Amino acid sequence: MDSELRDRYQEIILDHDRNPNNCRPLDDATHSSEGYNPICGDRYRIFVRLVDNNVADVAFDGNGCAISRASASIMTTVLAGLAVPDALARVDVAISFLTTRDQAYSEMLGDLVALEGVRRIPTRQKCAVLAWAAARSALMGLDAVSTE
Repeated sequence: MDSELRDRYQEIILDHDRNPNNCRPLDDATHSSEGYNPICGDRYRIFVRLVDNNVADVAFDGNGCAISRASASIMTTVLAGLAVPDALARVDVAISFLTTRDQAYSEMLGDLVALEGVRRIPTRQKCAVLAWAAARSALMGLDAVSTE
């Protein structure tokens, strides 16, 4: 990866960390799940409001490192408006992209391409995957997930 592209990705991550999308409790959520990474202490609650089996709104609240916060912010923009089966499929693609070096980036993942570098660092993969795994649990009506 050239330095210009790496710098651009760093800007995207920092922007999502400083100005995250949908970082708020969602009072009318129909589903929620907490994700916790005991290794670094990242902890987020993912809120989903489903209407007619579609993701009408998705948000997150909690604390964590820049990577986990950026990933959570990106996740909310990727999943909003999708039917539940499509949202679950996107979650699977995102987790695969973040954890598998062979997984190609898909435009349907938005800014998640900026986190491509975490694939080389397993402990950082857990940070990037946390919100996505919690979103999967929320969409499936489950409660908590840990990335131990």
